[in-house]
Amino acid sequence: MGMLALRRLMAAQRDRRRRRKAQARNGAITSMAKRKGTFLRGGDSSQGAKRLRYSGPYLTEDIWRHIHSLMPLRDAARAACVSQAFLRSWRRYPNLILTTETLGLEQKKHWKVHMARYFTRVDHILKNHSGIGVKRFQLVCGRRKLICRLNNWLQIAISSGIEEITLSLPSEYSFPCSLLSGGSGRSLQHLELVNCAFRPMAGLGCSRNLTKLHLHSVLITDDELACFLSECFALKHLDLSYCRELVYLKIPCLLEQLSYLNVDLCHLQMIESKAPNLSSLIYSGNLIELSLGQSSQVKTLDINFYDKTNFLCYVITKLQNIVPNLESLTIYSDDEVQQGGMKHDSVSGDTTTNLRTMPGHKHERLKEVMIIGFCSATSMVELTCHILENTTSLETITLDAVCDVHDLENIGRCCTTTIRKTGSCYPLRREMILEAHRGVMAIERYIRGKVPSNVELTVREPCTWCHDLERLDALEKENGSHYSPPHLKLEDISLLLKPV
Repeated sequence: MGMLALRRLMAAQRDRRRRRKAQARNGAITSMAKRKGTFLRGGDSSQGAKRLRYSGPYLTEDIWRHIHSLMPLRDAARAACVSQAFLRSWRRYPNLILTTETLGLEQKKHWKVHMARYFTRVDHILKNHSGIGVKRFQLVCGRRKLICRLNNWLQIAISSGIEEITLSLPSEYSFPCSLLSGGSGRSLQHLELVNCAFRPMAGLGCSRNLTKLHLHSVLITDDELACFLSECFALKHLDLSYCRELVYLKIPCLLEQLSYLNVDLCHLQMIESKAPNLSSLIYSGNLIELSLGQSSQVKTLDINFYDKTNFLCYVITKLQNIVPNLESLTIYSDDEVQQGGMKHDSVSGDTTTNLRTMPGHKHERLKEVMIIGFCSATSMVELTCHILENTTSLETITLDAVCDVHDLENIGRCCTTTIRKTGSCYPLRREMILEAHRGVMAIERYIRGKVPSNVELTVREPCTWCHDLERLDALEKENGSHYSPPHLKLEDISLLLKPV
């Protein structure tokens, strides 16, 4: 639609130039305003704007401006270079997504030259923009030298009508909250700040329509965040990561629309939420106190306590009371398996080994269980047996002896499936491969016999190709004794409990 209109406009301009030359030769320049079948060149028709003959349908300047706004940034800039009408609408172009991709800059070997070109183009675009009509503004500026320019850029782009702001700023920079006061931020719906200080004050007035807030590596205190959230009546999505000044995160009850909360590595001591409709909670970091209220509506919980030992036992005994309406649980435990060996005792080879039981803990709604990175740790075997013995609604249980949590949608082995995107299995060290085989043996000895006849058990063993010990020994001999597969990361365990 946009490019078709642009071709018509350019054809009309060529016709206009030819007519002018002909009129100049004949000395018969007439008033363009009296011609029929015209194209609005600029201004409002009520003010006697000039019109040009145009063979296509009549379109007002507002329609042309809307067509222009639908073009990607680079196409919109090119159109402004060949059209006076688009040049005027360029000064009100609504989507200023200023990234190296949208500006047509490829990454060069000389990073300083590359970034200099980027900032030159950003400066040129914003200086030629009126600041009127901007709805989406995205900018990456991590250089301390440009802080003085940054103030001017933000002042131009952040104005009345702004809906979405995404900024990655220098760590020494404090976002000027005054730009969002006085009505400029009343229409703001999405705010994302990265790597700066954010010091909001009471009565800012920009958060009443805000539906999504993302703060990453942002300096903001408990009181400042609480002050800002106290006016976010429409907030639905809150994402906080690496905000090291936060200690106690308190979500007030007035956030009735809040349904999603993600907190990652913020060094918190406590999360207290009174939001009545919070349904999804994702947390990664140190062990903290969770207070979600007696009537918690959290149905999806994704949690990882990095410093919690025997995490699986903690999940069984504590989480049930914190999230009574839970439907989907994903937990990660780094302490059950570690590179080079387990921190916890492995089950013995004797099938008569006494395993702990927890009578009285019934799970009546649980239907699907998946454990990724199943190992021979006693606590892991105990948890699995507990689920099988106390879950009357269970339909399927999947135990994967290999820890591959980086591609949950395409888990498999390249020796048995072709759905994996990478074309190869997750790489393992020799110790990890041995532990995977011990995990399979533990399944056969302690678990398979306890699986009810109406429950489907799926056991995923190590790949016969990628996790073959003889092949790994040959690679180590060829590449040296310190050979390790590429992209190796510390393994963790993922447990997914998904009732329907």
